[in-house]
Amino acid sequence: MTAIDPITLSVIQAGLQQVCDEMDTTFSRAAFSPIIAEADDRSDGIYAAEDGALIAQGLGGLPVFVGTMQASTSTIIEFIRDGRIAAPEEGDIYVVNDPYLGGTHLMDVRFAMPYFRDGKVFCWLSNIGHWPDIGGTVPGGFSASATSVEQEGLRLPPVKLFKRGEMDREIFSIITSNIRVAEQRIGDIRAQTAALEVGRDRLSELLDRYGDETVVAAIGELRKRSAAQMRACISQIENGTYHGQAFIDSDGVVNEPLTIALAITKTEDNRLIFDFEGSSPPCRGPMNCVIATTHSSVYLAIRHIFPEIPLSSGAFEPLEIVDPSGTFLHARYPRPVSGCAAEVSQRIAEAVFSAMVKAVPDLVTAAPAGSSGNFALGGDDPLFGRDYVMYHLSGGGYGGNVREDGLTNGCSTIGISKSAPVEITEQVFPVLFRKYALHEGSGGAGRQRGGFGLSYEVELLRGDARASFVMDHGRFGPQGALGGSDGGTGSIEVIRDGVVHRPEHITKEQDLPLKAGDRVRVDTPGGGGYGPAFERDPQAVRKDVLLGYFTCEQAARLFGVALREDMSLDEAGTQRLRSRMMHAV
Repeated sequence: MTAIDPITLSVIQAGLQQVCDEMDTTFSRAAFSPIIAEADDRSDGIYAAEDGALIAQGLGGLPVFVGTMQASTSTIIEFIRDGRIAAPEEGDIYVVNDPYLGGTHLMDVRFAMPYFRDGKVFCWLSNIGHWPDIGGTVPGGFSASATSVEQEGLRLPPVKLFKRGEMDREIFSIITSNIRVAEQRIGDIRAQTAALEVGRDRLSELLDRYGDETVVAAIGELRKRSAAQMRACISQIENGTYHGQAFIDSDGVVNEPLTIALAITKTEDNRLIFDFEGSSPPCRGPMNCVIATTHSSVYLAIRHIFPEIPLSSGAFEPLEIVDPSGTFLHARYPRPVSGCAAEVSQRIAEAVFSAMVKAVPDLVTAAPAGSSGNFALGGDDPLFGRDYVMYHLSGGGYGGNVREDGLTNGCSTIGISKSAPVEITEQVFPVLFRKYALHEGSGGAGRQRGGFGLSYEVELLRGDARASFVMDHGRFGPQGALGGSDGGTGSIEVIRDGVVHRPEHITKEQDLPLKAGDRVRVDTPGGGGYGPAFERDPQAVRKDVLLGYFTCEQAARLFGVALREDMSLDEAGTQRLRSRMMHAV
């Protein structure tokens, strides 16, 4: 078939999307771990049989996996062709978490199932889930001061975990013998497998309804159209080179910032070339980034700017990424990488935003909080006589944009993952949240201010535990745009026996011993402001003060808005303050 009518094309496109969405839903509903079941740290998709190219991905999956799952599936196909792993049979499922083979960090475990049609591999169904623990030095895998990947956990090359529908008990034993709370992993493994099986059944229904030839033609046409749509969006940008940068607090070992330098060139044939020359060299600590995650970070950043483009490998074709070898954005074995997916990826996206806001200011926001707030707590619960690993992530403020203020306590830049409900966390783990509130004053000042981060305090109720943190934006706040101010920074405090401990690396620390009654306090970053703060509607500033978001002093200092004791607007005072601010620019 050489052509397909638009209505059938649209229906098949929606059908492929529905297959992936049902896989996402099944995975979350069946998973045991709150990080998957409640926080949705997972993704599912369909990939081409020939090269692993993305066909469709669930809308509820993490965007940061859009490129990495394609890369890991491609690696499995390559390994099969080279004879490094056994050829697929019906019912097989491969498992892999090696970061250097199209991955992210070790906790993100991928399953890939060959989907057979008439005895041949028609495509691959693949998914990824964040396992709460994968072994390594510290519970949860976020070793803030690791200097090699072996310290971060078990590294699996592509192997068959399921063979002809039956789990390989030997492979399963190797996995469970190297991770904490191993007895809980069978639930997540079954959920991950069930999601693939649902995808297989739904895809079969779609193919039976429309025919293999028609669906294959639709997939090819959708890829072409995604590429064409991306080029049409890029055509809005004037030819030239746009520069951006972003900074990471430290690598967790050497207490110095890391730099991401980026030049984006728009070409005459409507392509974007991303060049990271000038970025920091490979680092000692775990903030190195594998190349698949670097690519995926660029893809998701552009997806934020042009969200209307359907997810397909075609959308990536006009995006060329110059190999960043020699920088920490192309990590090779044995560089540690636990911070790459959750933190470095967001700094890469921030660098893209800081460059693109100069090119298409009406389509790009100021920088968001840009941290997943990774907090891992592992210990024993004497009440139930069992060990546990709690992985908690948190949101932050989004950047303001040309139309509106930034979202408050939004999910991270890289995904749709959200904090598990406090009630669920307290039910599953021996902790109590003493505070869960807005990080007041953290929204960057601007014509459209940034959203506010989160402020929480959690207490260990019983037993002993060890806490580790891999966060960011504690040294530098999320960047403001076009005259807006940076968002507020994040911070960590650990209170043990009444003594407050603050990490030397501000947002990174590992293996802190805790006992019952000790507490952890976290403030997450706010979003950057957009446009000059002295152009913000004074009544909007007054409303923010009345709501407790800012103080009267901050209103005057940051926005040039004077308020009287009765909280009425002092127009003359405001005019004087703003006049000074404008002359200072």
